[in-house]
This record gives sequence, C-alpha cells and structure tokens, in this order.
Amino acid sequence: MSEEKKYEQKPRPVRPMRGRGMPVPKGAIKKGTLPRLIKTVFKYYKWQMILVFVCILFNSFGSLVSSVFMQSLIDEVITPGISAGLGAVQGKLIGLILAMAVAYGIVIVAGFFYNRIMATVTQGMLYHLRRDMFAKMQTLPIKYFDTHAHGEIMSAYTNDTDATRQLIGQSLPTLLSSSLTLLISISLMLWYSVWLSLVMFVCTFAMTFVVKKIGGNSAKYMVSQQTSLAKEEGFVEEMMKGQKVVKVFTHEERAKEDFDKLNTQLFKDSERAHRFGNILGPILGNIGNFTYVLLAICGGLFLTLKIPNVAISSIVSGIQIITIGKIIAFLGMSRNFTQIVNQMSQQISMIAMGLAGASRVFTLMDEEPEKDDGYVTLVNAKINESGELVETDERTGLWAWKHYHKADGTTTYTQLKGEVVLDSVDFGYVEEKQVLSDVSLYAKPGQKIAFVGATGAGKTTITNLINRFYDIADGKIRYDGINVNKICKNDLRRSLGVVLQDVNLFTGTVMDNIRYGRLDATDEECIEAAKLANADDFISRLPEGYNTLLANNGANLSQGQRQLLSIARAAVADPPVMILDEATSSIDTRTEALVQDGMDKLMIDRTVFVIAHRLSTVRNSNAIMVLDHGKIIERGTHEQLIAQRGTYYQLYTGAFELE
Repeated sequence: MSEEKKYEQKPRPVRPMRGRGMPVPKGAIKKGTLPRLIKTVFKYYKWQMILVFVCILFNSFGSLVSSVFMQSLIDEVITPGISAGLGAVQGKLIGLILAMAVAYGIVIVAGFFYNRIMATVTQGMLYHLRRDMFAKMQTLPIKYFDTHAHGEIMSAYTNDTDATRQLIGQSLPTLLSSSLTLLISISLMLWYSVWLSLVMFVCTFAMTFVVKKIGGNSAKYMVSQQTSLAKEEGFVEEMMKGQKVVKVFTHEERAKEDFDKLNTQLFKDSERAHRFGNILGPILGNIGNFTYVLLAICGGLFLTLKIPNVAISSIVSGIQIITIGKIIAFLGMSRNFTQIVNQMSQQISMIAMGLAGASRVFTLMDEEPEKDDGYVTLVNAKINESGELVETDERTGLWAWKHYHKADGTTTYTQLKGEVVLDSVDFGYVEEKQVLSDVSLYAKPGQKIAFVGATGAGKTTITNLINRFYDIADGKIRYDGINVNKICKNDLRRSLGVVLQDVNLFTGTVMDNIRYGRLDATDEECIEAAKLANADDFISRLPEGYNTLLANNGANLSQGQRQLLSIARAAVADPPVMILDEATSSIDTRTEALVQDGMDKLMIDRTVFVIAHRLSTVRNSNAIMVLDHGKIIERGTHEQLIAQRGTYYQLYTGAFELE
C-alpha cells in the first residue's frame, strides 16, 4: 500500500475527548496559607527565627519592666524611706537601678539583633520566593500561560511578594511580640490584683468588639484595594503597549474614561480601607483613656475603703490591702495593654493583605507542572566498525534516539532523521470543544509540508502537538517511528526548530539572540546561520554589528529584521525538523525571496512544516494540507490541488484576484 493511500482521510465516529476541564477559581486567601508560610520561613531560616523568638521574648519582658520597677520603687523604697529615712533604703534603691540598667541593656541588645536578623530573613525570603516562583514557572505547561493574563503573573512577583515581605518582616513579628506582651501583662495583672484585672477585662471586651467590627472592614477593603490596584496597573501596561493603536484610532478620550473608572474604584476601595483603619486607632485610644481613669478610680476606692486585695500573690503573702505601688504599676500596664491592642489592630489589614499575597504566590507554586513521562532520550552517536550506531560523549553531528526497553532490559538506538507521522489524531484545548478530528499525515526527511486554511482551522494546533506543548486526546504521533509520548520533552524540542509569527527577542546583543537557538554555538556558527537566513547583510550595517545591543524586544529593528533574526536563531539550532508558523508574514516581497532562498538551503535533508496565508510561498511544497474546522479536506501538490478546482483552488485564485 502506498504512503499516500495509507494516510488518506477516513471517516470514522468521533471519539470522546480525554483530559481535564478548566481549574476552579479560588478565593482571595487560600486555606492553610499562614502555617505554610511559617513553615517556609523556618525551612530557610530555622536558627535565625529561633533567635528572633528569643529576642522578641526579651523585648516583651522589657516593655513591662518599667511598671514592675515603679511598683518596687514606691512600695519598697519611697514608702519605707518616708518613715525610716533615705539611708535605710539606699542599698535597695541602688539595686533597683542596677537591675533596671541590666534589664534595659538586655532589651537594647535583643532589639539590635532582632532588627539585624529580620533584615536578612525578610530580604532572603523575597529572594527565595521569587527564585522558587521562577523555577516553578519554567516547569509549567504552555496551557497555563494561555489561560492566565501576563499582568496577573507579574503581579505575583511584585505586589504579592511585597505584601508577603510586609507580613514576614513586620506584621507577624509585631503580632507575636504583642501576643507575648499581652500574655505577660495579664499574668502580672492577676499577680497584683484580681479585682482590677476584672475591670481591665471588661474594657478589653469592648476593645475586641471595636477591633472586630472596624478592623474587619478595614482588612476587607485592603484586599479589595490590592485587586483594584492590579487591574489599574494591568490597564496602564496595556495602554502603553498599544499606544500607537490608541493614537491611530484617536481613542485617547475613551482610554481616559476607562482609566478613570478603574482609578475611581481604586480610590473608593482605598478610601474605605484607610477610613476604617484611621478611625480605629483614636477609638481604641479613647477606650484606653477611659480604662485608665476607671482603674485609677477603682484602685483609689479599694485603697480608701481598705477592701481586701485578692491576687495570685496572695498565695505567697496572704490577702492584704492593695498598695499605691501596685495601683500605679497597674495603671502603667493598662496603658501598655491598650497600646498593644491598638498596635495589633493596626496590623489586621496588613496581615490580610500579606496573607492574600502569600496565597497567590503559593497558588502559582502549586500549579500542576508539565508532565513528562518520556524515557527515550537524544544522544550523540557514531557508527562503529560493525556499522552499528553507538553512543558517544563527543559531538559528532550525528544524533540518535536512545530507547530503553524495560520488558527485556535492552537498549536500542534509532538515528534522528526527522520523519513525522500523525495517525488519526483528535485534540481539543478544552474537553467540550474538539479542534482536530481524525487528522492523519506523514512527512519524510527533505519534504516540505504546508498547512493552509482559514484562521482557526487548526494549522498551528498541529505544530503545537508535534512539540508536545499539548497532549493529544486520541490517536498517535510518531517521530522516527517512536511514539512522541515516550520521548522526553526536552529532547523532543531540541530536535525541532520553530519560527513563530510573533518574534520574541531578548535583552542582549544580536549575537546573544542568535545563539539562543543553541547556547554552545560558536560565533562563527551564529554568523553562518545569519548568512543562511540572509540576515548577515543588515546585521553588518548595524552600529556595532553582531555586538549591537537589543532591548525592548528589538524595538530598534524593523519587523522584517526581527523575523530574520528569529529564522537565524532556528538555523543555528540545526534541527532535523523545522516549523515555520507564518515566518515570512512580516517580510516584504524582496526580503521574502532572500529568506525563501535561505530556507530552501536549510530544508535540504530536513522535514519542514510551513503554515502560510500567503499561498505563493507554499507552491514548491511536496504536499499541501488544506484544513477546515480541524479536518484535512484536501491534500496534494500545488498542481494537483489546482487541478481539483476545490477549496485550495478557490483560496489560491481568490488571493491572486485580490492582488
């Protein structure tokens, strides 16, 4: 049976699609974000965080030293000194001063080390998060970038990591320090007086109610503010990229109106967030002032009426009348207590923003990586004395597929030639919509296969499947007789050269951008590839030649020149299979002739797939596939298809009638 007959399109029932649907949208804050973030910090900075905890503990004790000092000073120095004279308590006074000096000295040292360590931990965590995010991003499939806005991804590297930095460096340590201080304060209050502690707890309940109501609204609108900010930044980026289009179609006024809507929403969310955040502090401050006065009145009454003071200390010294020193110490602790509650309340919105940012960072890092279950690898090979292919560490220019057979433990080597076969392939980007249906074709080394058809017919999809950017739902794709599912994706893609319609040039020299096709290529090989693509002429006329610096996606080059560099980049890779997706669409007719000449040279002994709307560029193809709604409806040479007077004939003659 001839190859042409073997791969003719045969009608058959549509098979059900395999695969998963689109991911379910997630909430603003992912469950378990805080424990995971803490675990991540301890993963990289375990001992530093233990030392930070110790420093925070010392600081928490240090913040209450003054209250304890005042109680001892009044009850043990001033009151006895009034009756017995200063000389009787001089030693006690010196001891207290020395104890205070040591305590504050420890606090100062702890604060110094705390700030030094947290500077390292905070910036280090930014480094690790961004590094891990970028490493993760390299493992994600093309589908992820097709379904997520680039601005959204960039926001994870900027806004979200910055919010996470604020959470790690300020909000969580402040929360921990405040919690420890509150715990110690409550213990000391109960040690001094249960009655005054009860008064304090009633006022604390009022503070908690205010924090829950007002602080909760502040946190909610802070998260909304971040969302609105991301939308506005995305819109500004879009307008900057499309500024020429805006100018050409005089869209300036409409662009300003759209921006004003986004800016107004950001203003409303920010205004609400800061309104609630700003009024929270004064309200808590006034409740604290009321608490201070109430405690002073109650303490004075307890002292005047000689009410027995119930306290934990009563277990040691027995129930006694409350002293002036304890009342003053209690007032100092109440003031400190109020300030801590106020400080914690101010961190609520920051914690919400930080957790939302960390949640989005972890969402990116939890994305399903591109699966690669291939085990056939590409290796350097040579032919031994027996005429067999064997693996070698030397770069010989001869490549082979190394295929390990698990069943019998043997390894075979198949020469890389570039023969591609699609057999009854079905595919859909989403399960509900089938893009390709029962597509079969073959391409041998040295053949040029062209895909033509209307936009959306499935031309680019076929080449994406050969690269395994997506996996097929049904059927088989074989490369040199090997199922592509068995080939490691990196090795498969190394054997393919791709020239896309949309050219991406990276910041660097012209030479760097050509060498991107093969990083170990020499300067001479890059220059030879540029000559093959007929790019050497214009490169030589650049200010610095091959050392000319390109930036902003090669904005200092014309579209045609950028395309020529893209073709040279594919040429230096020297692959057996070339995929040209509208590679000459941005090149004028004269330059196209030069490029076509270079591509004809490059095509020798290679398999070439060409996608083109300009049908004059595919006339010399060995086979032309006409696609319509994901099916190959016609196939043959240019002359055969013209003779059929079918769809290709209509496309070809219609194109020239328009010209």
